Amino acid sequence: MKRGAVLGSPISHSLSPILHRSAFEFLKIEGNYQAIDVPSGSLADFMAARGADFDYFSLTMPLKEEVMGLGYETDSKTAEIQSGNTLFRRDGNWNLTSTDGSGLISALSHAGLKGFNRVLILGAGGTARAVTGSLDAIADEIHILGRSSIRQEALERSIHKARFEYHRWNVDVDFSEYDLVVNTTPAGAADLLSDSVQPNVKAVLFDVIYKPWPTELAKRWKDCGGTVLNGLELLLYQGIDQLEIVLDEKVDRAALAQHLRAVLARAAK
Repeated sequence: MKRGAVLGSPISHSLSPILHRSAFEFLKIEGNYQAIDVPSGSLADFMAARGADFDYFSLTMPLKEEVMGLGYETDSKTAEIQSGNTLFRRDGNWNLTSTDGSGLISALSHAGLKGFNRVLILGAGGTARAVTGSLDAIADEIHILGRSSIRQEALERSIHKARFEYHRWNVDVDFSEYDLVVNTTPAGAADLLSDSVQPNVKAVLFDVIYKPWPTELAKRWKDCGGTVLNGLELLLYQGIDQLEIVLDEKVDRAALAQHLRAVLARAAK
């Protein structure tokens, strides 16, 4: 019996319970998974009170950075990006990792996208750092558009290969300079950038948001003839990565992804 939950706040919109329960059913595994509202600053208290009742947790905003200060066993990549989205128990101990980056790469690969010249990431939070760290291996340049410079150093530490540039947030963005744009900001935060999207935009937009959908940015992007990938693809693949970690075994990823994609598409309507 696998017992899991997604933690964050707000959490009622999350489709993670549908994804994980459907995966358990598809894989013929007995399991349960729920959504629990855990506000900022309360993760440590929650883990002390209820952690023993679960085998793993998916972490979403605002807990991906907060969890880093709780002293759990953390792999080197997650420690480097200072963002974790997966807590799992192994041999009685809690371990922390991130599947946001690997999920993004799998989603891009499924869409036939495996290398980029210049990437723009909107936002500078925990998801942005995971995305930055994963794209380092397949992008020549990575630019960040962040609303605060206090996270610039942490983002730069996530990069070892690609050229890095950090830009302060502004609404006059020349998207024609990029072949991939990844929006990691909360819902509504990037709406004002929509006016900068020009007809016949060539870059692919990967918007990690899946609810509400479409975002204003995604809507404008499609109206201008651009390709858009939404957050359901990231949710799908980071969730499959979490399941392989929790089960400590490989699954038939292609078959599971096909099944879950259809389930999530229905749930998101």
